[in-house]
Amino acid sequence: MNKTDLDYLKIKLKKIYGYEKFRPGQEDIIETILEKKNVLAVMPTGAGKSLCYQLPAIVSDFSSIVVSPLLALMDDQVDGLEALGLSVSSIHSGKDRETNIVEWKKFASGHTKIMYLSPERLMQERMIKALKKLNVGLFVIDEAHCISKWGPDFRPQYSELSQLKKHFPNANIAAFTATADKATREDIVTQLSDKDFKTIVKGFDRPNLSLSVIEKIDIKSSLATILQSKKGQSGIIYCLSRNEVDKTTLFLKDKGFNAIAYHAGKSTQDRKQAQNRFMTETATVMVATIAFGMGVDKPDIRFVFHASLPGSIEAFYQEIGRAGRDGEPSETVMFYGLQDLIKRQRMIFEGEEKADFKFLEYKRLETLIGYCETASCRRKALLSHFDEDIDECGNCDNCVEKPLVVDYTSEAKLVIQTIKLTGQFFGATHIVDVLRGSETAKIKDRGHDKLETFCSMPHFPKTFISSLIRLLVAFGALKIDFAKYGALAISDIANKIYEGNTPFEAKKIVVGQEKVKSKALTVREEVKIENQDLLQILKNLRLDLATEKKVPAYVIFPDKTLHQMANTKPTTREDFLNISGVGEKKLEEYFKLFSKTITDFLATE
Repeated sequence: MNKTDLDYLKIKLKKIYGYEKFRPGQEDIIETILEKKNVLAVMPTGAGKSLCYQLPAIVSDFSSIVVSPLLALMDDQVDGLEALGLSVSSIHSGKDRETNIVEWKKFASGHTKIMYLSPERLMQERMIKALKKLNVGLFVIDEAHCISKWGPDFRPQYSELSQLKKHFPNANIAAFTATADKATREDIVTQLSDKDFKTIVKGFDRPNLSLSVIEKIDIKSSLATILQSKKGQSGIIYCLSRNEVDKTTLFLKDKGFNAIAYHAGKSTQDRKQAQNRFMTETATVMVATIAFGMGVDKPDIRFVFHASLPGSIEAFYQEIGRAGRDGEPSETVMFYGLQDLIKRQRMIFEGEEKADFKFLEYKRLETLIGYCETASCRRKALLSHFDEDIDECGNCDNCVEKPLVVDYTSEAKLVIQTIKLTGQFFGATHIVDVLRGSETAKIKDRGHDKLETFCSMPHFPKTFISSLIRLLVAFGALKIDFAKYGALAISDIANKIYEGNTPFEAKKIVVGQEKVKSKALTVREEVKIENQDLLQILKNLRLDLATEKKVPAYVIFPDKTLHQMANTKPTTREDFLNISGVGEKKLEEYFKLFSKTITDFLATE
């Protein structure tokens, strides 16, 4: 790309989007697309990937198809582009037939150059035949990890996209994702093209996200405590099951939070209404299973909490990536316990997938466990999975407060010995009861009250021994034998610990009802707003406009734009256009309203 081309793109960037410069990595990806090369772009959430394919589609002489997995994501992106003064088409099942026909005619006639489609709609024989008659030069695959069988969120309907290279050999493909390890990246490229494919990885680090892990004991009490400091903010709480979602939502509502439940057990209309509320209302807490999240484009999500262990390190990274898309400090917390670990392992064991896939899933889960149990920098542990090396971040709980490492070899030996003596036929609860000397019917019936280790740890709380067992599982010393209904089994590592050949050291186990608190710092300073009163007035105006237009508030203006307005107080057209996020279309549409609001505020000072 020569200087003239780059200058032209920057002019368009300001004129349409209202931005003075590109974010890191955007120019490289845009240049690759405009040179008509296939590209896989792996960019962290919030890095501005949608602009990377929107701008080339706008300035090029060919038509573009954007493949999106969710109707809500399509609608949000269409609303956003139309708010910038651009005409865009989208066809999906949420629209009636007549509307879809109008949308197709706009695209086929060239009135619109971009059309959004779901993979199912795109790969219909009738649609393929119709598109072959048009000048389609680019297919954009959003959330491209869905096409890979090795990815954390494989979707069978995405696999058909591998046929695009056959149907449109002269078109180029631009695939985008925020999460893909090396194996997943290679599979995406293999699926989508037989030609050269440039892979651009722009880093996985999200330094504005703080990272913490808290032992899961009383999850409701813990959530209530930590959320007290989050009132007035929007966030997501992920739960493992629908039942947990419903119970947690009711609990939080009783505590005065604007909590919304979302899971696959709810009707399509209920889910759509829940997502619309979350996207438009302020201070909302979405309590959800993993059914919620993909394509969510709400910039001001200030926290993502996992009330249960995620399925893999990739899923975890993808889910926490929904926080802080505006680049402002945001918090992530995972509540982690032995029972969730057992549930996750059981889900893999009982799944219908092939053995090689199960093996990969176990490895991914083990990586996530390593993240939870590490005594060093969590961000360093997380990013190492994606082949990215960083210095200690200073923005995770382990960096803020260095954990104490303790030698638990003696205690571990007692646990291992008890599992040996009971024949490796019992789960964690029974082992804990034996060690503490509980005289349960189960123990007496089996004569386990006569064992050498019976009542050998009477003064240790149940939570301590359960945590010790969890640590031994994470260490690889103990295994969960699902063929024996979740019984604990010992490994070679356990034998080495028991024989005194290998010490067992781990982070100090904290017992008791220690107050749950957020320890993580933020490496970025909070945006300093000189006049919070004006900012709130501007936010109220934005919300009124969004409600009237039936679009998410950020489609009008993102928070960063309002922050800048509150600080600089623009009252002239020139000053207003100098605000980041104000392009020519938004200048014409909103200058009078916002400048009058600012002028009226200044008159009262």
